[in-house]
Amino acid sequence: MSGGLWAAYASLAASMLLVGSYVGLSKLLLGVFPVFLLAWLRFGIAAVAMLNWLPRAPGEQPLSAHDRRLLFWESFLGNFLFSICMLYGVLWSSAVSAGVVMAAIPAAVALLSRVFLGERIAPRVALAIVCAMAGIALLALAKPEQAGTPDVAAETRWLGHLLLLGAVFCEASYVVIGKRLTGQVSPRRISAWINLWGLVLVTPLGLWQALSYRFAAVSAASWGLLVFYALAASVVTVWLWMRGLRHVPASRAGVFTVLLPVAAALVGVVVLHEPFGAAHATAFALALCGLLLATWPGAPGAVAQA
Repeated sequence: MSGGLWAAYASLAASMLLVGSYVGLSKLLLGVFPVFLLAWLRFGIAAVAMLNWLPRAPGEQPLSAHDRRLLFWESFLGNFLFSICMLYGVLWSSAVSAGVVMAAIPAAVALLSRVFLGERIAPRVALAIVCAMAGIALLALAKPEQAGTPDVAAETRWLGHLLLLGAVFCEASYVVIGKRLTGQVSPRRISAWINLWGLVLVTPLGLWQALSYRFAAVSAASWGLLVFYALAASVVTVWLWMRGLRHVPASRAGVFTVLLPVAAALVGVVVLHEPFGAAHATAFALALCGLLLATWPGAPGAVAQA
């Protein structure tokens, strides 16, 4: 195996590990910042970091009206709604739960591709969808102490899992809409524009929470974690994923998404000291089986990072 291929594999693995880690670590940030303010600060920091990604590269075509519409919906579903659903979902459940539910992203992509793009769902992918849904249902139906959320009311826990599932379908929509984007726009420019749209969309809600927020009470460690979250979510993971895809087929690259739920669960258990009981283990096993069935080379479907 060539060194270039190993470097591509390392980029894909690092991208998914970062996604899983910032999903898990967002639980810590939610103890410091309210949801809309956190999303606003994330998009704002990333917008500054990606200012030089907005202009057209030499030889690149101007954005068409069709491209602009698709970029808006990419951002509205894949950035704005995904962030709100994911953050509230983690707040009202757990980082480990988020890892289990996020493993359903490839299955959700397959479902939406079937509905909106007319793509066939192979038997293996259909089984992956069943495994993913079974894992999520098991986690949702478990007793609070088994699900790792003993202090969360049953109604709130259910809502948290539903919002995480909503985040999964928002991310799947991001992938499906991305298939319709023309090849005239570079990945870096797409990333910068959808992040900028996300900032515009969340600004009214972010400002509303910022007006009554005590920024002076935020510790340096929390600011540092916020910067990591913003850059990892909007800049670094995209760059790493696109770098890996240059040398690895999408079907094979999808296998690396198994690292997303693993990283989120590890952060929940090791950093946040969340319990990991029998219900989690079974749900996690089902979720990972479904993810591998959907993304192992040869299976149809596509995946993407958040």
